[in-house]
Amino acid sequence: MDTSYLSLKGKVALVTGGSRGIGEAVALALADAGADVVVGSRKQADLDVVAEKIRAMGRKALAVAYHNRDAETIKVLVDAVMKEFGRIDILVNNAATNPGMGLMVDMDEKMYDQIMVTNLKGYTLTSMLVGKIMQQQKSGNILNISSVGGVSPDIGLGLYCISKSGIGMLTRAMAKELGEFGVRVNAIAPGVVKTKFSQALWSNESLMKQELSHTPLRRIAMPEEIGRIALFLVSEASSYMTGQILVADGGGSI
Repeated sequence: MDTSYLSLKGKVALVTGGSRGIGEAVALALADAGADVVVGSRKQADLDVVAEKIRAMGRKALAVAYHNRDAETIKVLVDAVMKEFGRIDILVNNAATNPGMGLMVDMDEKMYDQIMVTNLKGYTLTSMLVGKIMQQQKSGNILNISSVGGVSPDIGLGLYCISKSGIGMLTRAMAKELGEFGVRVNAIAPGVVKTKFSQALWSNESLMKQELSHTPLRRIAMPEEIGRIALFLVSEASSYMTGQILVADGGGSI
């Protein structure tokens, strides 16, 4: 069976939030498909571990520490990729935060700013910089990691859900603007994934009992499952898809 449409050989991918969880799983999936991968996040030591895993797969890797809330370091990250590889074929926006849970009426402005700047502004600024590069290349794929919470809100995660909903519109807006240049923009909206980021959810027995009661598959996702969906969306396997948000929540949203 010919599966060359899943090959990323010769491609350069940039994965933000790539030091652990979904970001690491996506980076490894893309490397396994043949891409050279740049991973970015705040902690250099954690990034170096992922970069070594990528090199062990026979691919080139670059680890760049940056902060998704800092426009200057976002530019440093993108410039570093261009200096090393001269192109960016794939951007996976994954760096995100959710520092607190609670009703929206109890959240303060500082919490709002932290979530919106990291989750939405950071994605937007990175996409603007890389989108311009892809526009000039006349090719590219941008993939945004959103959340099923951006499709249907959860109590206690209101601000996070608003930020993820904004990512959905970012995906659609950029897909419309960049399509004529051969650039596709899509998103994944995962449900609960077993990562350190979501540990407060999946380690809570009562919360999980409630969550799984309306999830047809009766389990949460593993990071590598999201990685495989990411590969589909940035490869030629999905060559006629753009502006789409794929929900991967075990059927919970139905």
